[in-house]
Amino acid sequence: MKLLTLDIETSPNLAHVWGLWQQNVGLSQLLESGEVISFAAKWYGDDLVSFYSSFHNPKELMVEVAHDLLDKADAVIHFNGARFDIPHLNREFIEAGLTPPSPYAQIDLLKVVKKNFRFPSNKLDYVTKALGLDHKIHNSGHTLWVKCMAGDFQAWEEMKAYNMQDVVITEQLYGKLLPWITGHPSVGLYDGTEEDACTNCGGSNLQKRGFAATSVSKFQQYRCNDCGKWVRGNKRLSSVEIQGVK
Repeated sequence: MKLLTLDIETSPNLAHVWGLWQQNVGLSQLLESGEVISFAAKWYGDDLVSFYSSFHNPKELMVEVAHDLLDKADAVIHFNGARFDIPHLNREFIEAGLTPPSPYAQIDLLKVVKKNFRFPSNKLDYVTKALGLDHKIHNSGHTLWVKCMAGDFQAWEEMKAYNMQDVVITEQLYGKLLPWITGHPSVGLYDGTEEDACTNCGGSNLQKRGFAATSVSKFQQYRCNDCGKWVRGNKRLSSVEIQGVK
């Protein structure tokens, strides 16, 4: 199963405004719309983190490489990517005349965090620090983006490190959250495993721990001793016939 961790950076919208508070910016005031300026990506299990940007590479190449990576992925790991990264990339694809990449599952870790936990903050940097993982690289904020838009080499080196680190800590967070993820694409299906295996990590080190029952069937329940995920066996152990009310 090919798992890709992805993170993008975008430029801000540029507009004419007459105030700084509660502004409604009309399209006639918009001078320049934001766009994807860089992305970092990493295949799960590999050490290499790839980085492309509109500064280091032609914009067309950056977009094509991102499209090719998504096209090869079975699932994409991101943090708030379902609402941010993927829609931004899809806009870049259609504007470049590209058709959609082949279908892939999305594992949005922000959704996992919000669903299962109540941290004081759901921001990536806070959650990774709270869980004892690496943290985001501090940057100069909006000033960094301004300098990058001006073509400042040192600013782009800072942006590159920042973008790539986000991918590293997102993958670390994925490993930590793995047993908590519901609806994870079944690793066994991609690996062609017919025996009972952990859906999330694909491990076969399963311990029988009671049974899982639906309204009509009963299945063996396991706990994965590799990642800690609770999984249900594939074979139905018993069932009852449900007849409709006449």
